[in-house]
Amino acid sequence: MKSAAELEAEGRAHLEAGRPEEAERCARQALADGGGAVGLWHLLAVALRIQGRVGESLDIYTLMADRLPGNLTIRFELAELLLLMGEFERGWREYRYRYNMVHTMPLERRMQRPRWDGRPIPGKTLLIHDEQGYGDTFQFLRMVAWAKRRSQARIVLQINHEQVGFARRLTGMDWGRADELVLRGSLPPPFDAHCEMMSLPMAMGLQLSDLPGLDREWAPYLAADPVRVKRWGRRLKSLPRPLVGLVWAGRPTHLNDANRSMALDRLAPLASTGTTFLALQKGPAADQASTPPRGMRIERLSDAIADFEDTAAILTHADLLVSVDSAPVHLAGALGRPAWVMLPHVPDWRWLLGRADTPWYPTLRLFRQPARGDWDGVIREVAEGLRGLEGERRG
Repeated sequence: MKSAAELEAEGRAHLEAGRPEEAERCARQALADGGGAVGLWHLLAVALRIQGRVGESLDIYTLMADRLPGNLTIRFELAELLLLMGEFERGWREYRYRYNMVHTMPLERRMQRPRWDGRPIPGKTLLIHDEQGYGDTFQFLRMVAWAKRRSQARIVLQINHEQVGFARRLTGMDWGRADELVLRGSLPPPFDAHCEMMSLPMAMGLQLSDLPGLDREWAPYLAADPVRVKRWGRRLKSLPRPLVGLVWAGRPTHLNDANRSMALDRLAPLASTGTTFLALQKGPAADQASTPPRGMRIERLSDAIADFEDTAAILTHADLLVSVDSAPVHLAGALGRPAWVMLPHVPDWRWLLGRADTPWYPTLRLFRQPARGDWDGVIREVAEGLRGLEGERRG
């Protein structure tokens, strides 16, 4: 008979190999045999979550967090599960632990001023600094103007070089007069309070009903560079429509990339939809556009795309973006451009569960795997939608 430790090790190997059902079996067997170590309960919670049994997983995470409040990894994973289920109030509170784990502590920026708690601080200066990935910044830039209104403070936004142009065009801000932009890595001016961009929801008590996707008066909060828009208009004007941007893989170093990305060949059913695809893919997967599926009309643009400013300009001219969960999706949503997002069965927390729309961006449509790993079902649905798009255009 295998020991609890052996069963746990076997279960974790099953998880790494993409077999959560077997991982669950190992965890349950060890627990039934008298094992009660936190590692086994954690293994079971992760295995259930991957299978899409999020309610069962949440029960275990809640129990573990209550009994082991100092286990910050468990609390962070609990936060993502709560946010996935739309339980924002507790989810944002738990999400603050993202920089308290051993492997994330080096990423935290230490500040000598208090973190803003959401109350008005008129006459004071509030430093907001971006964090994490490009998609996160595109998504949460909208909250900078909200924080300005709530705090009644002067805003200093510290942001990475790649996205500073978008920040300059952010609606609701007064850069160069009341507010100031500084680049990450440079010394900000004196400030009275600070807040990470993704801690703004906690500070402001963000609820689902507060999101622009549920607001009839919602408007795009980012804009493309007019110079780039004109340049790409000249480049794309001779291509037959509809023009559909295409991204099939995310950042390879992302922890969940194997679950959210695919090869271009997998999208072969889209070749028969009468669409001109604009390959916006960057990174190692971009080379796949040189040998697309048979019959797919695709323009490889990656070599001409210098940065997200080019991507934004292209999206301004495209009829649609079809993409896996990636930064261009958030850019399209922030620009108010239409995008179809191909999601795994259990997606990243920001896409919630069981809905084809998203309250974050009213111009996005979500295509979810009906079962774990079933990209074929998603691709068939996207292909049908594209044929309908072509029919509408001809009609």
